[in-house]
Amino acid sequence: MSDHPSRGSITAVILAGGKARRMGGQDKGLVELAGQPLIEHVIARIAPQVNQILINANRNTEQYARYGHPVVSDTLSDFQGPLAGFLAAMQQVESDFIVTLPCDGPCLPADLVNRLYHAQQAAGAEIAVAHDGNRMQPVYALISTRLQPSLEEFLAAGERKIDWWYRKHNTVTADFSDIPDTFLNINTLEERDRFREAGQPG
Repeated sequence: MSDHPSRGSITAVILAGGKARRMGGQDKGLVELAGQPLIEHVIARIAPQVNQILINANRNTEQYARYGHPVVSDTLSDFQGPLAGFLAAMQQVESDFIVTLPCDGPCLPADLVNRLYHAQQAAGAEIAVAHDGNRMQPVYALISTRLQPSLEEFLAAGERKIDWWYRKHNTVTADFSDIPDTFLNINTLEERDRFREAGQPG
């Protein structure tokens, strides 16, 4: 097993395609923290880990395109959730894997890709999902793009739950119990303000 993944074999997919109901409908990726939109914090943390970044967004696509990465929208209508973003990315990339992460998690681990990759390789798994020691973090995942037909079928059947789709495949968890705070996310403006007061992101 290689100690490090081939950087060209993994595309990072930043999920910014949700409705953000708890954020008052504001586009979460563009909500500012420490003078920068949340997506800028996420890009800064994932960029050293991969060669390719793709942004999944269903609105404000011109603003997201300014960051110089491809922007893809869901091919399913009506904001169908993270799995729709996974599928939109798989339909565009040529890499062996996508690594998925939300636009509202500004503290993501500096070794997210390596830990997910090592867990995936050790088990020969199709999917590796982060686990913070208390629970699985399903939108932080390394997923084989060969699963695109399975995901298309799952969504076409009207299913939307990530956990249910993961259970259909060889899925392992990667241990992040030593750094659980790196998965803190910002769902509301109140949470954003608490982050600011705590001096986050780290």
